[in-house]
Amino acid sequence: MRTPAWTEDELVLAGALVVRNGWRELRTGDREVHELSELLRSLPIHSPEALALPGFRSPDSISRKTTDFMTNHPDYSGKATRCGKPTLLMIEAFINRETEMLEAARALEEGIGSGELQLLAPQPDEIDDRGATAIEGRLLVRRALARERDPRLRALKIKQVRSSGRPLRCEVCDFDFALTYGPDLGEGYIEVHHVTPLHVSGSRETRLDDLACLCANCHRMCHRSLPGESWRTPASLRERIRKSASTTVH
Repeated sequence: MRTPAWTEDELVLAGALVVRNGWRELRTGDREVHELSELLRSLPIHSPEALALPGFRSPDSISRKTTDFMTNHPDYSGKATRCGKPTLLMIEAFINRETEMLEAARALEEGIGSGELQLLAPQPDEIDDRGATAIEGRLLVRRALARERDPRLRALKIKQVRSSGRPLRCEVCDFDFALTYGPDLGEGYIEVHHVTPLHVSGSRETRLDDLACLCANCHRMCHRSLPGESWRTPASLRERIRKSASTTVH
């Protein structure tokens, strides 16, 4: 069995280590390298066969990955080490969105330390149609999707919308399930979405104002990852629709 490729979760954690070290590599003997090695080996995303491989996510392998991050930074003047596209995309993400990516790493560390992320079952939508996950990491996507599927939150959000007198329709594109499919099938149906990703909002208890009502299409587009962009808010998705419509008209 070949050593599994680094996942987004692992790259987020390794990248954060390098950034906190001033974009310098860390040596095998460094305490932070040994701590990260133990942390990565505890992640619930690898098979027992992978964990049994000699050197799997060992301090040596962690140190080599930090060298990849350092030498492939645009400001590094020496020779770059060879690494895969996921590592290069993660380097770009940390350069362009350092604060957000460090928050993602903190959320991962917190969730792993508390045991919350290890207990979450895989979610059907955590891997998109291209076989990719959001750049912030599969486990954070898994946590977000699991929370959004909480039937209690969905019911309370629908109750909040109806109590305000607003129609139950998509907050991005105004799609109304009841109008389109008839009240016998579409009445009361909507999906809920965290307006701010959980690595930004933190692991606090979800409030109803943290949620938005979306149709299935807009919900998927909010979660769909692009290189260097792992999520988008309903407001930013509305702006994408507006720009796309404007371009089409002209």
